[in-house]
Amino acid sequence: MPAVSKGDGMRGLAVFISDIRNCKSKEAEIKRINKELANIRSKFKGDKALDGYSKKKYVCKLLFIFLLGHDIDFGHMEAVNLLSSNRYTEKQIGYLFISVLVNSNSELIRLINNAIKNDLASRNPTFMGLALHCIANVGSREMAEAFAGEIPKILVAGDTMDSVKQSAALCLLRLYRTSPDLVPMGDWTSRVVHLLNDQHLGVVTAATSLITTLAQKNPEEFKTSVSLAVSRLSRIVTSASTDLQDYTYYFVPAPWLSVKLLRLLQCYPPPEPAVRGRLTECLETILNKAQEPPKSKKVQHSNAKNAVLFEAISLIIHHDSEPNLLVRACNQLGQFLQHRETNLRYLALESMCTLASSEFSHEAVKTHIDTVINALKTERDVSVRQRAVDLLYAMCDRSNAQQIVAEMLSYLETADYSIREEIVLKVAILAEKYAVDYTWYVDTILNLIRIAGDYVSEEVWYRVIQIVINRDDVQGYAAKTVFEALQAPACHENLVKVGGYILGEFGNLIAGDPRSSPLIQFSLLHCKFHLCSVPTRALLLSTYIKFVNLFPEVKATIQDVLRSGSQLKNADVELQQRAVEYLRLSTVASTDILATVLEEMPPFPERESSILAKLKKKKGPGTVTDLEEAKRERGADVNGGAEPAPASASAVSTPSPSADLLGLGAVPPVPAGPPPSSGAGGLLVDVFSDSASAVAPLAPGSEDNFARFVCKNNGVLFENQLLQIGLKSEFRQNLGRMFIFYGNKTSTQFLNFTPMLICSDGLQANLNLQTKPVDPTVDGGAQVQQVVNIECLSDFSDAPVLNIQFRYGGTFQNVSVKLPITLNKFFQPTEMASQDFFQRWKQLSSPQQEVQNIFKAKHPMDTEITKAKIIGFGSALLEEVDPNPANFVGAGIIHTKTTQIGCLLRLEPNLQAQMYRLTVRTSKDTVSQRLCELLSEQF
Repeated sequence: MPAVSKGDGMRGLAVFISDIRNCKSKEAEIKRINKELANIRSKFKGDKALDGYSKKKYVCKLLFIFLLGHDIDFGHMEAVNLLSSNRYTEKQIGYLFISVLVNSNSELIRLINNAIKNDLASRNPTFMGLALHCIANVGSREMAEAFAGEIPKILVAGDTMDSVKQSAALCLLRLYRTSPDLVPMGDWTSRVVHLLNDQHLGVVTAATSLITTLAQKNPEEFKTSVSLAVSRLSRIVTSASTDLQDYTYYFVPAPWLSVKLLRLLQCYPPPEPAVRGRLTECLETILNKAQEPPKSKKVQHSNAKNAVLFEAISLIIHHDSEPNLLVRACNQLGQFLQHRETNLRYLALESMCTLASSEFSHEAVKTHIDTVINALKTERDVSVRQRAVDLLYAMCDRSNAQQIVAEMLSYLETADYSIREEIVLKVAILAEKYAVDYTWYVDTILNLIRIAGDYVSEEVWYRVIQIVINRDDVQGYAAKTVFEALQAPACHENLVKVGGYILGEFGNLIAGDPRSSPLIQFSLLHCKFHLCSVPTRALLLSTYIKFVNLFPEVKATIQDVLRSGSQLKNADVELQQRAVEYLRLSTVASTDILATVLEEMPPFPERESSILAKLKKKKGPGTVTDLEEAKRERGADVNGGAEPAPASASAVSTPSPSADLLGLGAVPPVPAGPPPSSGAGGLLVDVFSDSASAVAPLAPGSEDNFARFVCKNNGVLFENQLLQIGLKSEFRQNLGRMFIFYGNKTSTQFLNFTPMLICSDGLQANLNLQTKPVDPTVDGGAQVQQVVNIECLSDFSDAPVLNIQFRYGGTFQNVSVKLPITLNKFFQPTEMASQDFFQRWKQLSSPQQEVQNIFKAKHPMDTEITKAKIIGFGSALLEEVDPNPANFVGAGIIHTKTTQIGCLLRLEPNLQAQMYRLTVRTSKDTVSQRLCELLSEQF
């Protein structure tokens, strides 16, 4: 920037500002300003032409007056005239005035645009910088129309100075954010990517901000930026703080640029292996530096260092492909959970919520459960406590559900009112989802109502009623428990509702006990009647008429209540009508008719937990990022842990807490369309179109992604520049349910969006798939979900193909990927003692029952990762069974509709040779062969 000459001091401006500051009152200030405005107006309208210095001085005074809060309605033309000056200070004040005071709809905008064009064409870097700053500050659509095509040329021109490139990149970013449709993509896009290699780090920083925003909307145009960004990041993180002196901030080299590069990489899936290796080294270096002692005690050093660290962890979570990095990131975040800085604790909890959804880091997150529970109890900041609740919810599985639910209930008694409803919903969901013993579920929900009854929504107590009605084994316990709970002197109204409903349906199960005789049950409920609202009273009247059917001995007592004037003449028409109708029904109806009309409620055919739907609604509508943010239950939680209650034959149409998974028979199958012309097998489901186009070959990387899902149930199956496909699946015995999330990563609608499931003829006979339709239009940035219900009829080796066809911007798109439905998904883990294992091992000794494979290790031979993969595969990991402690053994049962197949496996690692020997024995040769093939690929 040119030096300001001595004459540019504007003494008159300094005197005016001093006068304003010396005013003793508001009135004196206004009087002085009005006097100055009159003087400036007379100067502008005078016959004598003003020189550049005088114009600058008076325009500057007007700007100061405006900043004091006063309206300025003149002087704009004089400011525009200053733009044509060749003196830097005059041109600077003109641009400053325009940036602050000129409206985008001003009549002067054309004159301003002409002046800006002249400065951009001048090739004077100082004047070009002023013009670019003005465009960015105003950022109007008119300026975007005028300069959006010109600025990219300046940005990529070879003779443009570094300072101008910086300004041009940030100016273009501003215009793209305000008017993206006016910024044309062209040849410059491939050239701007190479600015990441620029020698000037200021240019690289500005260009990274621009490319990141552009890549979010046009990923294909900027995919070459990934390798360049990794290369630049590698140079930064491996450099010493003295290498980048101008861009080192408190001993941290280029922290802002590092953060921006890491954010740019989060716009893309994991890169190709060669680049991925270098990126992994960068991330490991960042994690290593976080462990080093601080080079400065100042907060600026720790802030810069942690900013880079948290962005690196965000990238690790986004890729979700490196188990070692995920576990290390989790351990690093665990150290922050007890940091004295509140913001760090908050960020650590927030990041660990996302880590908990990863197959690889879920177990590592669970090790910090005690620290998180302590934070829940001791944190002063409510926002940190809320993140602790979120993390407990995310890390919950079958092994720790009872502990986490108990801690949440304990915290609920003192929780802030703003988060109580959300905690209630989460406790209700966890209690239902991981209830192996449904007596515990009933106790938990009743305790929930007792502690926070005002925050228990209708969905929660509706759900407990549904579950009790749908499960015969818990009905007697529920009736006994609510009867005891209602004996408390003060009961919440929601407890009265639950008690009234359950006793009305199942009170007969406890009526044999003299302490809970029919009359005592009725008296207990009726003593709460006058304290309840109208809807609850209406429910209790229905309970009374149910009692008439269940317990004839209390019929006269109940008829007296219904006949009383307070009921028959009730001011509320609903209560009056029920009393009249119920009284009449109990009087004229025969016993048989009464039993028919008032018979026990049938099971509820609900498909999805209404509580879960309410929590999703509370969290906001679904977007593409919901796939990463949603809680994804690990495969081991479904297949592992304690034995669930056995599913009866009626479980297919009867929703228990696992009914969302097992309600396979309740979904009518979608009629199959005609087979595709490619002849690739029978078309099982063609959701929308009558005739399918030829099915595309499998997308690149489909086989690799398929293999990744053998030992996990959730994650991103496929991703390109347009579409992201995510999976969340659950399996139990021979049934399963898969949620497929289709995310539109662009800003343009997908039209005629048609997903199809394609099975070979042989696979159709062994695997039954049913699906629900998907909306044929997917808005830009939105996500749609498709549910696939799965039934394993017999063992199989093929996998179905998911074909997606749609139109994007008038272009037909056709994508095919293998859907990871494999035989091991129907594993039920079986715990066995050492003696039982080897006895069974010997029984399966015939040659056709054993398959063995000796193979080279493809991945690092890490014990913990191997254990996690065997558990994720579906079998139980049997500890201290094999005489050699280095070996891994597992056992389980493959469930199909027609049979159950016992499976034993033994994995023997040889660390010196970096090899494995895998032996699988089952009662069926084809199952042994398939399981051995699938598991061998994991190591």
